[in-house]
Amino acid sequence: MSTYFSVSNSSQGHVLQFLLMGFPGIHRWQHWLSLPLAMFYFLALGANLFILFTIYQMTTVQPMYHFLGILAVTDMGLATTIMPKILSIFWFDNKSISLPECFLQIYAIHCFLGMESGIFLCMAVDRYVAICHPLRYPSVITKAFIIKATMFMVLRNGLLVVPVPVLASQRNYCSRNEIEHCLCSNQGVTRLACDDTSPNRACQLVLAWVGLGSDLGMILLSYTFILRSVLKLNSKEASSKALSTCSSHLILIFFFYTAIVVVSVTHLAETRVPLIPVLLNVLHNIIPPALNPIVYALRTQELRVGFLKLLRCAGKRK
Repeated sequence: MSTYFSVSNSSQGHVLQFLLMGFPGIHRWQHWLSLPLAMFYFLALGANLFILFTIYQMTTVQPMYHFLGILAVTDMGLATTIMPKILSIFWFDNKSISLPECFLQIYAIHCFLGMESGIFLCMAVDRYVAICHPLRYPSVITKAFIIKATMFMVLRNGLLVVPVPVLASQRNYCSRNEIEHCLCSNQGVTRLACDDTSPNRACQLVLAWVGLGSDLGMILLSYTFILRSVLKLNSKEASSKALSTCSSHLILIFFFYTAIVVVSVTHLAETRVPLIPVLLNVLHNIIPPALNPIVYALRTQELRVGFLKLLRCAGKRK
């Protein structure tokens, strides 16, 4: 029996805490992975804070940048939900996590992922109205629309994912408590349960289709209409500008949803290649927060100008 195993009563065998063991199969040298992971984490925090400061310094803020600011806050929340604990595992061997903390992390991860998907949908709608109905854009994409869309996404994801940690907490954890993961994933935790976990799997599948699946469907529909409108433009310059504006969104959307699909599919083969889904799950929660602001900074002229102004101001203060 593991020296880390903790139960409330030897006769009952109820687990008091879980142990996050890290990456399966590479425990001896996994601490070296903390270096690139820490780099991605601090890059995500710094780049997204830079995005927020740049937007704050703008004299006139377009609706798209409001959504980008919300995305930056969501990205920082997602990265911070998992990275401090992962780094404490690798640097201080702090593997234990209480059951309430573990279920709270499950909730936060699902909530932030749903929020990111929802913000991508809002940005796709913004681009659809701007390109397909430019004359109606000022009257449709207003501050009131942004506030209502944001509140809807917060409430939708905050309530929609509640059954996932609730069902996980209702399972009976009576023997094993070692999670072969760096974070509390719903699949990794419920795999340790001694009773039937089919309701958990069914719930997560339904929520994935209702939440992320519906968002992806509407995003693809929006960009289909956008592409059709762009191809009808007579001006090559106008069509090139429209495609350039949308390309950064499509890059991030493609990476975000592709990673989710790959993680879900590889989890099915976890008994044969356990390292792959665990590694992909961690990277999916840290790379998009680091990648999103960089892609937007490189593809958006207003942000590049804002960055330069911010750097000039910082240089003058020195």
